[in-house]
Amino acid sequence: MPEFKERTAELKERAPELGNQLRTKGGELRTKSTELVARQYQKMDVEWARHGLARSARHLILSGILGPMMDYYTRLRVHGREIFDDETLTGPVIFVANHSSHLDTPTVLRAIPFHWRSRTAVAAAADYFYKSRWKANAVALVFNTVPLGRNGGGLGNGATDHVDQLIDEQWNLLFFPEGTRSRDGNIGKVKSGAAIMAAQHNLNIVPIYIGGTHEAMPPGQNWPKRIKRRLWFSRRHKLEVRFGDPIPPRDVSERHEVMAEVRAFWERKGRPAIPSATIRCTTCCSSTRCCAPTRASWKRCAHAASSPPNARTPQRPD
Repeated sequence: MPEFKERTAELKERAPELGNQLRTKGGELRTKSTELVARQYQKMDVEWARHGLARSARHLILSGILGPMMDYYTRLRVHGREIFDDETLTGPVIFVANHSSHLDTPTVLRAIPFHWRSRTAVAAAADYFYKSRWKANAVALVFNTVPLGRNGGGLGNGATDHVDQLIDEQWNLLFFPEGTRSRDGNIGKVKSGAAIMAAQHNLNIVPIYIGGTHEAMPPGQNWPKRIKRRLWFSRRHKLEVRFGDPIPPRDVSERHEVMAEVRAFWERKGRPAIPSATIRCTTCCSSTRCCAPTRASWKRCAHAASSPPNARTPQRPD
């Protein structure tokens, strides 16, 4: 017993020293792990897909092959593409879109104007699309993907060095911040990695809402199907893509607030926000025509038409 008490007292005295040693070893292991992950992602990346003939082949596949095939099953309408005509919006930017189908990536890429799309890379889950080399090469060629982890905690520690280099080379990035496809079509948990990267590189975030892809090709379905009607008739699924106003870069500490704005944009399906102080029309209650004086008032009037005056005609994809 005396020896046991002496040993216990000795361990108590050395406890702080042993704790420091364990923390030091843990830090070294985390550093080595980060370096391994960074090297792994860089090794996974298919750099040749962003050069020369690969870019021309990608445009041919999207516009000449995949596009017409999708048009047989779906009908795409694009809203808000005028943001790209704004001279104040200069690349690179970070696109962030909701995610509920494998159709989301080609749908968004077709909606982005060609001169922006040709310089856009798509962040893809490394654990899903880069399991095998043939799959990695295929998605990189068709969609210009770049591997990223989707479990969070990988930014700023070397795991995104290959993505940082792309931004430095003036490439735009397309993120799906939910990290996976929604199984029920609703917005899932939104991660803040895109906002962190935008803050680190001082980039604008362009929110994108995608509608209709979950109905056309939900998770578990490998190809879209037309909507069956009576007899042998069928019709196409309606898809829509809506671009929101760019969100200026903010400090990293405000990343959650930035992504909350993005989520709110998705939840209202890409439509403009309605002011919290609503004004009910009191002069046209007996009329079917709204007499409100401003363009924005059509949303606040109880008897407004289903679409605003002078609404823009939706654009067709390139």
